[in-house]
Amino acid sequence: MSMQPPTLKSRPALSPSLIAALRLAASKMTGPKRRAFEAEMTRKYCEGTPLLAEAVCGWGRQTVALGLAERRTGIICLGAQSAFSGRKRWEEQHPQAAQALRQLAEAHAPQDPTFRTRLPYTRLTAQAALNALTEQGYRADQLPSPTTMAEVLNRLGFRLRKVVKAKPQKKLKETDAICDNVKKKRPTRCQRKASNAGVSMVKRP
Repeated sequence: MSMQPPTLKSRPALSPSLIAALRLAASKMTGPKRRAFEAEMTRKYCEGTPLLAEAVCGWGRQTVALGLAERRTGIICLGAQSAFSGRKRWEEQHPQAAQALRQLAEAHAPQDPTFRTRLPYTRLTAQAALNALTEQGYRADQLPSPTTMAEVLNRLGFRLRKVVKAKPQKKLKETDAICDNVKKKRPTRCQRKASNAGVSMVKRP
């Protein structure tokens, strides 16, 4: 009769429903999150033994061991795909040009007079920003397209919108009454001519 490995002698008596719940929860996670979850459940239910976790929950012992090591050291292991894949944004690839762009946008960004948003407006268009960066010495291969430049400005916290400095006030009824009163008191052109003619006739000898 073959003997069981020593690590399986203290196999925990978990209910089938709990085991199914643990497997389902782990299946919804990926990468470091899944390893951290499996490591925590292994410490809680399987005495921190990857072999028991594999026997009880069906998790890979190597994955559980890696999760336990990450939990112990605090160092997260990244795969080659997650570490080196993915394209960085333009402002991350060219931080100096992004800083120059921010300064240009701030120079053309008056404060919103309504104070309804913290996102400042800027009169700087995407094409104008490209032209300004080109004049500062940045090459064409370092600059994005106008469409991407507009997205970069939005990500930097600027909205491409014209700023309305002051709106005309609405016409009030009192204004009409004042204008009518002024028109009544002001003499017309014919009345002024007649008055001037009378004055000149009086002055003649």
